[in-house]
Amino acid sequence: MPLKIYGFRASSCTRRVALICKELQVPYEIVQVDLTKGEQRSPAHLVRQPFGLIPAVEDDGFELFESRAICRYLVAKYGKVPGDLVPDHTDIIATAKFEQAVSIENNNFDPTAGQIMLELVMKPARGLAIDKERAESLISTINSKLDAYETILSKQKYLAGDSVTIADLFHLPWAYGIVEKAKLDVISKRPSVARWYEDISSRPSWQAVKDGA
Repeated sequence: MPLKIYGFRASSCTRRVALICKELQVPYEIVQVDLTKGEQRSPAHLVRQPFGLIPAVEDDGFELFESRAICRYLVAKYGKVPGDLVPDHTDIIATAKFEQAVSIENNNFDPTAGQIMLELVMKPARGLAIDKERAESLISTINSKLDAYETILSKQKYLAGDSVTIADLFHLPWAYGIVEKAKLDVISKRPSVARWYEDISSRPSWQAVKDGA
């Protein structure tokens, strides 16, 4: 039976989970939770996700929410090679570097990138005015963050070392949005970041879900 993903095909977090499903060749079914109609706050969905967010999954009777937790679960259950996408937990150093990379994405990239997308893409799509001062501040912040990424990625291939992990792949929904939707040139001018982004964004798994899970 396919994994059920309760989500919205265009959402960043839903695509994050679908991306890892594609990486692991896990069949899935999208059960539409229409954000445009507020269905994420429906009583039925709140049973699955009490915070009224997406996605949530059901896998053979097991239910889970929070996209990053879901992705870790998928790798733990369906990963075919030990250490693939998440280091073997017995390798303490590799695991520590992986946890550092996950923290970098969650704390240094995601909050700013998400707000940039809200300001430059989502607001105009809803007919709302852009707060130009706030947008400029956010762009300045993401440039500062990516300068740090350039330092890290000039020394190693991926954020956790020389093997790709889910910490790298977690960036793709917002990074793709910044480049393709918001049209911000914040990646190509940094050679190591550009090389890394080209690598992860060209993966067949991302190509399959980049425009919808």
